[in-house]
Amino acid sequence: MDGPMRPRLASLVDFQFGVVATETIEDALLHLAQQNEQAVREAAGRLGSFREPRIVEFVFLLSEQWCLEKSVSYQAVEILERFMVKQAENICRQARIQLRDNKREFQNWRALKEQLFNKFTLRLVSCVQLASKLSFQNKIISNVTVLNFLQSLGYLHTKEELLESELDVLKSLNFQINLPTPLAYVEMLLEVLGYNGCLVPAMRLHATCLTLLDLVYLLHAPIYESLLRASIENSTPSQLQGEKFISVKEDFMLLAVGIIAASAFIQNHECWSQVVEHLQSITGIALASIAEFSYAILTHSVGANTPGRQQSIPPHLAARALKTVASSNT
Repeated sequence: MDGPMRPRLASLVDFQFGVVATETIEDALLHLAQQNEQAVREAAGRLGSFREPRIVEFVFLLSEQWCLEKSVSYQAVEILERFMVKQAENICRQARIQLRDNKREFQNWRALKEQLFNKFTLRLVSCVQLASKLSFQNKIISNVTVLNFLQSLGYLHTKEELLESELDVLKSLNFQINLPTPLAYVEMLLEVLGYNGCLVPAMRLHATCLTLLDLVYLLHAPIYESLLRASIENSTPSQLQGEKFISVKEDFMLLAVGIIAASAFIQNHECWSQVVEHLQSITGIALASIAEFSYAILTHSVGANTPGRQQSIPPHLAARALKTVASSNT
C-alpha cells in the first residue's frame, strides 16, 4: 500500500517532552499503572490472541496509507484484538449451548465461524476508523474513503453496513475503546526519565522506541515465547503454562520498560544500566526482568550483542524474576 507518510514523520518532530507539570505526570503515571493492573487481572482467563503478524502489518500499512499517527495504528490493533477475542468467546459460548440443546451444533458452529471470517476485513477497517476518531491530531477517516478502499479489495459494502460494523465493535466492547496502548506507557515513562536526569535524551529514545514497538507487534509471538521459556526455565512449555502467561502478554508497563531499555542500549549502551535503574525505581519492576525483556527484544529484532550478554545478571536470576512476574499475575 503506497501512500504519503510526511504527516506522520512531521508529527514526530513536533513531539515534545518536559512541558507538562510534574504533578500532572505523577497523576497520569499512577492512573496508567492502575489501568495496567486491571488489564492484567482481566487477561488471566482469556484464551487466544489476534495480534498475528499479517494482521498487524495490514493495520500498520493501512494507517500509513491514510497518513495516521502511529498511536492510531497501535490503538486499532488493540481494539481489533479485544473485539475479536470477544467474538471468539461468544461463538464458543453459543456453540456449547447448541451442543447441549440440539443436534445441529456442527452446522451452526460452521455458519458462525464463516460469518466471522467473511466480515473480518470490514471489522478490521472499522477498528482503524474508530481509532482515528479517538485522536485529536488526526483527520477522521471518512466513510467514502473506507468504502473506496474496501471496494479496491473486492469488498462491496454500503454506508449503512459500515456504520453497523462500527456499532457492532462499539457494542461488543461496551463502548470502551479509548484504552491506553503500549505507546502511552512508553511516552509516560520517557517523560519521567527526562525529569529524573536520564543521560540519554528522551527524544532520541522516543524515535528508537517507536521502531522497536513496531517490531514487537510484528514479532509478538516469538518474543513472548522466548520470555515464557525463560520464565519456566524449560524449552517446551505446557499448554497450562502458556495460558497462565497470557496475563504477562497484556502487561503494557512491563513491555514499555523493555522497549525503553532496549532503545537505550541501541542509543548508548554505556548508559544502559543507569536507564534500567531509573525504570526499576519508577515502576518497581525487577532489574532482571527489565534486562530479560530488553534482551528478548534486541535478539529478535537486531540480533546484536545485548545487555543480557554484557551485564552481570545471571540468566537464572532473570528467569526467576520473570517467573515472579508471571506467578503474580495468575
